[in-house]
Amino acid sequence: MAEIRRSDIHKPKKKRKRIIRWFMLPLLLVLVSVVAYGAHLYSQAETVMKDSYQPVDRDSKRASVNPFEENISVLFIGVDDSSKRKFDSNSRTDALMLATFNKDEKSVKLLSIPRDSYVYIPDKGFYDKINHAHAYGGVEYTLETVENLLDIPVDYYVKMNFDAFIDVVDALNGIEVDVPYTFTEQDSRDRAGAITLEEGVQTLNGEEALALARTRKLDNDIERGKRQQEIIKAVIKKAANVKSLTNYTSVIEAIGSNMTTDLRFEEMTSFIDYAVAGTKMNSETLNLEGADSRINGVYYYQLDEVALEETKTTLQKHLGLTSETDLVTEPETDNSTVTDAGGESSPSY
Repeated sequence: MAEIRRSDIHKPKKKRKRIIRWFMLPLLLVLVSVVAYGAHLYSQAETVMKDSYQPVDRDSKRASVNPFEENISVLFIGVDDSSKRKFDSNSRTDALMLATFNKDEKSVKLLSIPRDSYVYIPDKGFYDKINHAHAYGGVEYTLETVENLLDIPVDYYVKMNFDAFIDVVDALNGIEVDVPYTFTEQDSRDRAGAITLEEGVQTLNGEEALALARTRKLDNDIERGKRQQEIIKAVIKKAANVKSLTNYTSVIEAIGSNMTTDLRFEEMTSFIDYAVAGTKMNSETLNLEGADSRINGVYYYQLDEVALEETKTTLQKHLGLTSETDLVTEPETDNSTVTDAGGESSPSY
C-alpha cells in the first residue's frame, strides 16, 4: 500500500498523554431505570435530559425510528476534553463504542472501535484516524464516518467526558473488576504515577477505574477496548443492585453536566427492559481485528478487511437489516484513488 502524504497542519505534534473521556451504556441504562424509584427521580432525570438534548441535523439519519418498536443503534463517544482542557469543541475522540439493540431478543452487541483505526472520513474525502473525525466536524462527522465504516445506520449518539465516568463509579461506591496486571498510571489531573493498581480482583473507585480504562502501557488499543467492555459490565452489575435513592440522585447529577445526546427522555425509557434485565441481559462484546501500520511515519491501526466484513454482517443481522435500502452505502471514489488529508490523490487500500 502506497504511503499517504499529509499536509503540515496534519503532521503529528508532540504527543501528550491523553485522558480517556469515557462514555457508557450503563449510564443510559441506570438513568432510565430510575422510574422504578418514584416520581421525584423520574422528574429529575427528565430535567437532566432536557438540558443534555442536542440533536444533530444530518441527511443520512434514518427517519421515524421508533426505539420502542424497532432495533436501533447508539454510538457512545468519549471525547478528549474536560474542564481542565476548557471543553474544546475540536477535541479528538479518545474512545468509541457502538451498541446495537435487538428488541425481540432483548440483546445488545457492543463494538469497540480503536481510536487509531485507519478509515475513510466521508465529509473530508480522505483516509485518516477515526478519532480525527470529531476534530474535523464534531459529532456529525463522527457519526457519518462510523456509518460508512460499518455499513449500518447509527440512529443515536451519547457523548460524554471522563468527569461523568469518575462521578458515576464513585456514586455507585466503586465497581469490582479483575485487574489483569500491576501498573502505574496518571490520574485525571495528569499527575504522573498518581495511581498504582495491583493485579487481581478488587473494588475500584472512579479514579482507579479510569486509570484501568485508559492505560495501554503493557498492551494495546485492542486490549484496552476489552478492558473497557469489562468495566461496562461491572458498572451494569453494580447499578442493577443499587437500592439507594441517594446513589441514583448522585448518578443523575454526574451525567447531567457531562453528557450530550440526541435521545429524548421519552425515547430513553424504551431501554427500561434492558435495564431491568440487569446481569441477565443478553450482551455480546465485539472487537475489530487488525494490525499496526505506519504511513509516512505515522502510526495507524489497519483494519482486517475480511474480519471487518464479518463484523458488518453480524451487526446488520442484529439490527434486522435485510434490504439494500436499509444499509448505508459507501461514497463513490474515483476507481482506486481517494483524496488525502493534504489535498493530493493517493491509492486507497
